[in-house]
Amino acid sequence: MSDKTYSAQELVDLNRKYTLFSWAVQNTVNPIPAGRAEGVYLWDVEGKRYIDFASQLMNVNIGHGDKRVIQAIKDQADQLLYVYPGMATKVRGELGEMLAEITPSRLTKSFFTLGGAEAVENAMKIARLYTGKQKVLARYRSYHGATAGAATAGGDPRGTPVEPGVPWIVHVHDPYRYRCLFCRDLDGCNLMCADHIEQTILFEGPETVAAILLEGYNGSSGIIAPPDPEYWQRIRAMCDRYDIMLISDEVMSGFGRTGEWFGIDLYGVEPDIIATAKGLTSGYLPLGATIVSDDIAAHFEDKMLFAGLTYSAHPMSCAAAIANLKVIQEDNLLDNTKKMGKVLDKGLRDLQAEHPSVGDVRGVGLFYVIELVKNRDTREPMSGWNKPMSEAMQKVAATIRQNGMSTFVKWDWIFCVPPLIVNEEQINEGLEIINGALAVADEYTD
Repeated sequence: MSDKTYSAQELVDLNRKYTLFSWAVQNTVNPIPAGRAEGVYLWDVEGKRYIDFASQLMNVNIGHGDKRVIQAIKDQADQLLYVYPGMATKVRGELGEMLAEITPSRLTKSFFTLGGAEAVENAMKIARLYTGKQKVLARYRSYHGATAGAATAGGDPRGTPVEPGVPWIVHVHDPYRYRCLFCRDLDGCNLMCADHIEQTILFEGPETVAAILLEGYNGSSGIIAPPDPEYWQRIRAMCDRYDIMLISDEVMSGFGRTGEWFGIDLYGVEPDIIATAKGLTSGYLPLGATIVSDDIAAHFEDKMLFAGLTYSAHPMSCAAAIANLKVIQEDNLLDNTKKMGKVLDKGLRDLQAEHPSVGDVRGVGLFYVIELVKNRDTREPMSGWNKPMSEAMQKVAATIRQNGMSTFVKWDWIFCVPPLIVNEEQINEGLEIINGALAVADEYTD
């Protein structure tokens, strides 16, 4: 790395000239020229400060720049940078042990990847190898990653341009109470969103279905979660009934984001496989994990596990994950998430009461979204699913950034997903910025 100093525009120009940005029309890209970050804040190269209200991509759970994790990375670099994944290392074994202690009781063995998409790919592969069946059921409003199988499993329209994808994914409807096909006009959830999944299994043939893949607590597709815990209990029961593996995608909802270690812990249900990443290292280094039950692990004791990655169980990443998990435990971040989640929830409800553009507020812990509408009575969206961002939402996003916040604004949603170290004063700072953006949105309501 050179010691050259760049202005904000020079840095943006350098990046645009020589690199490609994710999920973007390249000539429209206008990134923040990031310089440094600490705690819940980041600064651009010219010193402008932004409160990070999305934990980057819902992954910097312990906040930026924690010296304990940084030191663990340095110490591991001095000892052992890399060995191929056929070797045993201290950090690999100890991280596996730590994960076995915090996952649901039956999940005891981890296969390490470098990210969430790889964790999901291997979760589906392992379920198919274990059951000898092929199909995987997943939700329409979901996102599981950008690789071929994961992109097909996700109902997110980012997978549409590369269809048909893999042939063994079957999609089902979501427990989206605000816009539910089955119950949006009823007084309460009728759980048909769960029952129709069983009907889909019967139509497809239970003997063909290897797994049901669901996010433990839905993330970038709108933080959509079932209003009734019985939803997950019914899914677990049908998996048991038809010998189907239940895969919980905890890439975003894992490691304290919901106030529990994993999103599915909120419902008292144990999956057969967990796929996770992001908060596993809080983004300090890349790492993901596919964590399987005792029964699945035992299956591969005398059968080939057809899975492998050059950087699986990378020692540097494992060291970062161990240190990260210790920070979550030592700093009681699950408790802080629950406590600050109540502050965030109340603040967002207050904004909903004040602004007619807020149609719905939903979430748990420090994992929330605001859904904007043109009309509360009709619930007409401000942009709409898989539609170009409307003028209103463009102005909302621009106002948020201009006023010093980095967060995820997509379709009709403003995501509120700060690091788990956030305090009440910082939450209120973020809410004030969002308050100004909602005043802009209100101008576009009927």
